[in-house]
Amino acid sequence: MSVAEQAQSARQASYRLATLATAVKNRALEAAARALEEHRAEILTENLADQDEARKTGLKDALLKRLVLNEAKVAQMAESVREVARLPDPVGRRLMSRELDEGLVLTKVSVPLGVVGVIFESRPDALVQIASLGLKSGNAVILKGGSEARRSNRILFSLFREAAAAEEPAFRDGLQLVESRAEVRELLELDRLIDLLIPRGSGELVKSIQENTRIPVLGHAEGVCHLYVDAEANLGMAVELAYDAKCQYPAVCNAIETLLVHERVAREFLPRLAARLSGVELRGDERTRELIPAAAATPEDWRAEYNDLILAVRVVDSLGQAMEHINRYGSHHTEAIVTGDPEAARSFQAGVDSSSVMWNCSTRFADGYRYGLGAEVGIATGKIHARGPVGLEGLTSTKFLLVGRGQAVADYAEGRRRFRHRDLP
Repeated sequence: MSVAEQAQSARQASYRLATLATAVKNRALEAAARALEEHRAEILTENLADQDEARKTGLKDALLKRLVLNEAKVAQMAESVREVARLPDPVGRRLMSRELDEGLVLTKVSVPLGVVGVIFESRPDALVQIASLGLKSGNAVILKGGSEARRSNRILFSLFREAAAAEEPAFRDGLQLVESRAEVRELLELDRLIDLLIPRGSGELVKSIQENTRIPVLGHAEGVCHLYVDAEANLGMAVELAYDAKCQYPAVCNAIETLLVHERVAREFLPRLAARLSGVELRGDERTRELIPAAAATPEDWRAEYNDLILAVRVVDSLGQAMEHINRYGSHHTEAIVTGDPEAARSFQAGVDSSSVMWNCSTRFADGYRYGLGAEVGIATGKIHARGPVGLEGLTSTKFLLVGRGQAVADYAEGRRRFRHRDLP
């Protein structure tokens, strides 16, 4: 089947999926979760084969870490599917109800987008997250994973689709998988069949997709995230948050890449930071290197997404300079401030132009599951349609429903009737 035929099948299935009852969707999700648990051994076998091939081809360590599955991750995948099932159905929510005139009532409701294409790199667990959100939101989904995870993606896709289709046959056509770059190029041409594209991966991937399609694209570029240690920070807290935000999982987009510290606390804070982050390569500006051992930071380091145990460090004169640095060099993803001054925190959260801005907590919380969204199809750093971790709500649009009793516009245009425009509870 060609990619165009797959997309056409998905489009036809989307009309049925948009009308499914919540109970049907939840049963399909539970069936998919069970299938993952029952076939854990097969999933891990295929994933090991992907890992072996990736090592032979010299895949970067950061991408290899994202590729790896284990028993705990498979269990977490199954639980994430069930978490999506437990969430409220995003389809059919009444967003507005207005009486235009007696017997003429307008309602605005949430509806699925239709057909969503998602292109992602390395992480096979992303396939399960995306399929779950697509199913619960009533969308058809076309998935394209990285070639380095081909075997893992195939078995996860097959298990998920067959389990869901056993509950509702429309899921068989409503979930599609493409694998090659040539198929992606064909996919990008299908603006009449696909409503939204979501690329998850490097800045180069996102930019390439945006430049080669007429389909709307929702995505983010690099995850150049910052932690700012303010003059009024609890320094013990700041050290531990820096460690968590950099070292807990450095190969993800919400790990920090640059740390900024106010000059008033730099002398006390930076030696404590360097001791705690002893396994991290530090690259600092001149004032940083006067206080701790660090390589000289270059202008490129301020824009770098390392996805590794490397951290750029800069001493700043003020809160304002920290915010200016973030807005200039950051990728509008996730930033955090550590401070005991509520006014400084409010200024930072209002003035930093990123999709998530945190106060006294780790940037690693910027995640659909941790935000209670069940999962995410990606983190959007733009401002159109959805921003931040994109969960179920970000996969819906709206529709107006108008119910009347034979009213005609001529009566209003010619003054025989007048609109009430009264909002209803």
